[in-house]
Amino acid sequence: MTETETWDDVQETFGERTVTVASGDWLATLERAHGLGYTFFDWLTAVDEEAAGFDVFAHVAKIVGDERATRLLIRTRIPKDKPELPSAVPIYRGANWHERETFEMFGITFANHPNLIPLLLPDGFDGHPLRKDFVLAARVAKEWPGVKEPGEGGPAHAAPAGRATRRRMVPPGVPDGWLKPLSDQPEEAPAADASDPSAPTDPGTSQPQEGGA
Repeated sequence: MTETETWDDVQETFGERTVTVASGDWLATLERAHGLGYTFFDWLTAVDEEAAGFDVFAHVAKIVGDERATRLLIRTRIPKDKPELPSAVPIYRGANWHERETFEMFGITFANHPNLIPLLLPDGFDGHPLRKDFVLAARVAKEWPGVKEPGEGGPAHAAPAGRATRRRMVPPGVPDGWLKPLSDQPEEAPAADASDPSAPTDPGTSQPQEGGA
């Protein structure tokens, strides 16, 4: 790292530097990185940290001749109640589609973006699928593998005596309270046992008795 390339809050892991900045310094940091030779824009995305807000990342690189690229990850955090950053498009034109995708997946607005419209989702889609509070309704409507506990679903599914039940598996993307416990659902009536003479039979399938009158 040269004297002209020093950062206030930087960490280095496996040869890649990560610079953490305040959201108000986001654009200035991108401009500085570009001026230091990080002219290749790789990607931009976000992570929903729930109550802490959104972490936003931009990955850029410096390529000089045949040398191995020097990479730089720029990170900032923005609050949930005001998810907004200035657009990086005036500095890195390649950020255009990345910001559009982050906008539709997380609901983060990029001020002064030239065309901030959804990139992948159909018109009229409601919600932001990569936010952790987004409900995956299909996982509520369809039974999730592992949701049944030993002992639920009838005697055939009973847990062996003395064995503790495992932790219930809940579908990812479904908030607590959306799934009705299966133990509260009525169980299906057992099929009639053909070996039981008292069991009702279907008149259409009854067999003639042997022997004469």
